[in-house]
Amino acid sequence: MSAIFDQNSYGDYNSAGQTSDNLQFFPSQYGDPSSGGYGHQQQRSTSFPANTMSPAPELGYGGYNPVPGAQMNSQPTSWLSAFGAGGLEGEPPLLEELGINFNHIKTKSFTVLNPLRPVDRNIMDDTDLAGPLLFCLAFGTFLLLSGKQHFGYIYGVAVVGCSVLFLILNLMSPQGVDIPKTASVLGYCMLPLVMLSSVSTLVTLNGGLGYILSALAIAWCTYSSSGFFTAVLGMNDQRFLVAYPVGLFYGCFALMTVF
Repeated sequence: MSAIFDQNSYGDYNSAGQTSDNLQFFPSQYGDPSSGGYGHQQQRSTSFPANTMSPAPELGYGGYNPVPGAQMNSQPTSWLSAFGAGGLEGEPPLLEELGINFNHIKTKSFTVLNPLRPVDRNIMDDTDLAGPLLFCLAFGTFLLLSGKQHFGYIYGVAVVGCSVLFLILNLMSPQGVDIPKTASVLGYCMLPLVMLSSVSTLVTLNGGLGYILSALAIAWCTYSSSGFFTAVLGMNDQRFLVAYPVGLFYGCFALMTVF
């Protein structure tokens, strides 16, 4: 010990355990650590078992103090919960966040299937492209089942036709129309051609019957889409001018179905 504690630096110890002027010890308020605590016996909470690391009861987890007797809202584990609100209050469904509303798709589809019914002017306030994309995919699938792979042609004609009709309608209408609304109207009114393509999977349309059905489908699509545009844009006196380019647009899809 003399090698570690130099008497010249730390002073000498006397027989009473007191040091010299250079090294003085003061009584501490803490007890001996080997006696089982630091000055007092720690009290263990009865809410947690012994030898278990757990947070303080008054703090909880992350500062959250759970209410006694309250239960957490259990989340459903089925795959159907991904398309709903997931059990969370105030959380919109997934399909609504993606802009897919089956009620609106059904309403617009029934309006196209009944062209003699007056079109509501506010029917296109909710411009969605889910229905048109679904109809275009169904149209291409039916053509594929009949031995015609025309997905590229469908995409090209749809893009060029929507762009041209967007320019024409903006030149004819003073209030104008945006391109998503134009694509939505043209896509929903394509439903008769989708039914025609489904018929092509059963019979060959390259004949007299096919020509008649194709002409009826074009007239149906043209009448429905021109009714949509005139009702939304307020062009009741220009319906025949709108119907001409729209009829040419649907005629391209009818040629894909027949030939």
